Amino acid sequence: MSLEGTTTGSWTRRRFVQAAAVGAMSAGVSQLAHAEVVSEHDTMIDVPFQKRDPRIAMIGTGGRGTSLLGNLLAADGQVVAVCDIVKSKAENASAMVVASGQKKPRLYADGPHDFENMLATDDIDLVIVATPWNWHAEQAIFAMKHGKDVAIEVPGVTSIADCWQIVRTSEETRRHCMMLENCCYGYNETLVLRMANAGLFGDLLYGEGAYLHDLRAILFSDEGEGLWRRAEHTQRDGNLYPSHGLGPVANYMGIQRGDRFDRIVSMSSRERSLDAYRKEHLQPNDPRLSERYVTGDMNTSLIKTANGLTITVKHTVSTPHPYDRINLIAGTKGIFQDYPPRIYFDNQNKDEAWGSIDAWKQYAHPLWQREGEIAKKVGGHGGMDYIMLYRLLQCVREGLPPDMDVYDAAAWSAVAPLSVASVSRGSEPMEFPDFTSGRWQQRKVSAIATQV
Repeated sequence: MSLEGTTTGSWTRRRFVQAAAVGAMSAGVSQLAHAEVVSEHDTMIDVPFQKRDPRIAMIGTGGRGTSLLGNLLAADGQVVAVCDIVKSKAENASAMVVASGQKKPRLYADGPHDFENMLATDDIDLVIVATPWNWHAEQAIFAMKHGKDVAIEVPGVTSIADCWQIVRTSEETRRHCMMLENCCYGYNETLVLRMANAGLFGDLLYGEGAYLHDLRAILFSDEGEGLWRRAEHTQRDGNLYPSHGLGPVANYMGIQRGDRFDRIVSMSSRERSLDAYRKEHLQPNDPRLSERYVTGDMNTSLIKTANGLTITVKHTVSTPHPYDRINLIAGTKGIFQDYPPRIYFDNQNKDEAWGSIDAWKQYAHPLWQREGEIAKKVGGHGGMDYIMLYRLLQCVREGLPPDMDVYDAAAWSAVAPLSVASVSRGSEPMEFPDFTSGRWQQRKVSAIATQV
């Protein structure tokens, strides 16, 4: 679903209900953490995709959706249907598919729930969801209940209840639901993942990830994400977009695979920057001047894992700041930190000086060794989008389990609502649900961490 049209009556009512529920969620989130401990359904851990060349449908063909579509087509993905509430955007996506040499896909653009008509058909295997955040859970659940595997854009889903819903629906339907966390497929991230898995950093101790990105102009734009994303800042105070920084660190640490997130403490600075920006850039009669922003300019969240590791996760999209995801992992033998990429190993680096990551190219991931040149040409955040979608298609075509599954999607998504709850309670620690029902202790390392 593109970003136009999201201020319709039905969307406004949906957001009003969600905003009203924040207080209730804050009061009940700790109970939700304990509400479901034992699964009544078979796990989806290490369950392979049904082996096939998937017929793909796209829900959402705005800016992000068409970017993903371009990478899918470059990876020879077969797109059979596209859906958007803005017909011109669906038509543009259709033209992209035809230009790639494929048959014209079916178009669905008759209102916000036309995706249901698309997913009710039986010629779709895999659904890509690239819509505003509050639609992800509903569309993913509908897709799974209609026999489709689904991949949802970040930040996954937005409530603890929705985290449980996607987990239970996946287990009940035996369909996969994964998060499209592209940052897990970056060149540096996959190289460092292999180094961590090989033990080069020793026993891992702590990590840090972030989403530090000045989005003020986008938030106040009259198109694209400006039509809906700014509204999030009027409703919740916490880490609203954690997985770009958190996902790679979770992979380094083997979260859900021998360790898990245990609890989180979150605190936010005061809010000032969006107020200052709009005063400088908006006309005196602009209705956006009456909005009240509640999201602190900088949120810092600290996660403790079951095995005693710590992760710091930061979020700011409203302050002047060069783009940075930090991407840090440290252990008893050394440390890596990104932006710029640098590495330090005990007894190897002299005078406490950082070394270059270029000295460790032998750990470049096989995906990048094989597909790196194509990825760079196709683009998409330096090629990571192409690598992510190429790998997704590879997993389906070869009948492999997904690299990140529904339990990862739920755990990473849970950071946002738990951080909101923690902030609202004066930075009280909040416990993470165990979405694997205890099975994280016996899990294998994901294939993405080894050879692919």
